[in-house]
Amino acid sequence: QVQLVESGGDLVQAGGSLRLSCAASGSIFSINVMGWYRQAPGKQRELVANINSGGSANYADSVKGRFTISRDNAKTTMYLQMNSLKPEDTAVYYCHALYSVTYNAWGQGTQVTVSS
Repeated sequence: QVQLVESGGDLVQAGGSLRLSCAASGSIFSINVMGWYRQAPGKQRELVANINSGGSANYADSVKGRFTISRDNAKTTMYLQMNSLKPEDTAVYYCHALYSVTYNAWGQGTQVTVSS
């Protein structure tokens, strides 16, 4: 199994920056893809960005050029650097891992609020 714990959410003004972290534990060697999702009030959860075991990353169009996903060398921690934040980025951000090709793990979520 894989366990995920997010941190780094906060209240920030529009145009500001935040870095989210996701610490993975357990069977980290079995992780295929890690990613960040977000869910705003009244909206469906959506993919923000993900990164596979080879280091290739994908981004939602709405965050391209502003957000950067990365993992540390030990692959135990994943980051989301968020720059030029907008009020529409306000959401609960969730860390996700696909492991052993089949299983999904989710973190508890961290709140990001961007004030205008």
